[in-house]
Amino acid sequence: MCHSLGAGGILAAMLVEPPSSCSRRTLLVRALAAGLACEFAPLAAIAAQLSLPVENVTRLYTVEVARIETPVDTDAVVRALRDWSGKVAIGGGRFSMGGQVAIAGGLHLDMRQMKRVVWLRAPERRVRVQAGITWRDLQDELDGHDLSVRTMQSYSNFTVGGSVSVNAHGRYVGHGPVGHSVRALQLVLADGRIVEADRTNHTELLRAAVGGYGAVGVITEVELDLDENTKIERSIEEVALADYPKFFAAKVLGDRASVMHNADLLPPQFDAPVAITWRRSDKPLTRPRRLVPRGQSYKMQRNAMWALTELPGAGSLRDPATDLVRRLKPAVAWRNHEASLDAAVLEPYSRRVSTYALDEFFVPPRRFEAFVAEMGRILRRHRVNAVNVSIRHSPADTVALLPWAREEVFSFVLFYKQGVDAAAQRAVGEWTRELVEATLQHEGRYYLPYQLHATRRQFERAYPEVAELRQLKARVDPQGRFSNSLWQKYL
Repeated sequence: MCHSLGAGGILAAMLVEPPSSCSRRTLLVRALAAGLACEFAPLAAIAAQLSLPVENVTRLYTVEVARIETPVDTDAVVRALRDWSGKVAIGGGRFSMGGQVAIAGGLHLDMRQMKRVVWLRAPERRVRVQAGITWRDLQDELDGHDLSVRTMQSYSNFTVGGSVSVNAHGRYVGHGPVGHSVRALQLVLADGRIVEADRTNHTELLRAAVGGYGAVGVITEVELDLDENTKIERSIEEVALADYPKFFAAKVLGDRASVMHNADLLPPQFDAPVAITWRRSDKPLTRPRRLVPRGQSYKMQRNAMWALTELPGAGSLRDPATDLVRRLKPAVAWRNHEASLDAAVLEPYSRRVSTYALDEFFVPPRRFEAFVAEMGRILRRHRVNAVNVSIRHSPADTVALLPWAREEVFSFVLFYKQGVDAAAQRAVGEWTRELVEATLQHEGRYYLPYQLHATRRQFERAYPEVAELRQLKARVDPQGRFSNSLWQKYL
């Protein structure tokens, strides 16, 4: 699974100018158990009980599972479910941060080897892919046809199936969550049935799978709408906080040339949005590459990120950094280039002592200014090591059973650094619950791919539609086979 990972426009401007080893480890455990079975039965029993760690990008909340399978096609998923009678969880890029891809003692389906393009119908701007393909791998296929992904996260490392499972979004103006671009899904249900779910057939399964975090089945194939790959030009504007909703409605959403947009709020005040908009353009390219090159080290950018979050007095560096962005020359690039950013630019050299993480909150435009003020107070009071807050926008979600946008919303993506020790995690939990409560008080919702700090009561208030999900799950998965740390806590 995955999420709307994004460092925001300011940071983006600063930072971007095999079979899995776990699968082999599973085989080794089985071989050890079999080889010792005859003469060393006690040791064989111990070997058979060895667990396998499933990590996520933060290295927090590692889940110990009993078995890992890496299917390469839908039939292999069916076989894996047939051969395992216990709990099952599904994972892709492992960018979710609270155990959403695994269940303790269960089977983990690592979907990353299911990465084929099933078919591409370029004249119709439609594509069908296996769920484990990454957006970047798909972009490699689309770019030669002058096509682009319609909706995805700011970074291209996530799998398509994972993005659908969390109903991810990005900076795309007016598009909303990725579920709006999903035409159909192929699902494998708990009993091994293969089902095609679209807007007319098995629609209830489509709605439950989009943003359903693997609760009702395994997404094995995804059919998507596409857009044209065009040249886009970046503009940067400073906007007063109180003026931002009207600015966005008139100058961004109201401009049909707008393709991508976000605004950045910087600590400690979080009260001066810097708006970054990419609009369609016919001007000559200033960035001639069609896609971001793969495999870059991003050493300079990673050093800068470390300095901003670790050095004494680093806060004094933020204003010069913002001034630098304000003075950037206009950039003209291919849409696919801006959509192929690599999350490696945000990866620290080590996560043993501290780690980067995300939270995200959605509130309607009428509560925009009041929520930002309260969010800032909470972050300052708890001295949260915030890198930035990136503002995005979404119309109401018309697809997902559990919509994070039940109406038009602004989203606030909080990118922060925290320690990995128990005390630090408890502290993060405290201020996260305060932010969730503030969001609920401002008629909003919070996003589910991150650390599971919200109380069950907060979850139920944010997503009352979960009652319908429970009813559907009782019909299609009566034994509750599909689960993970998220659903173990809340469902």
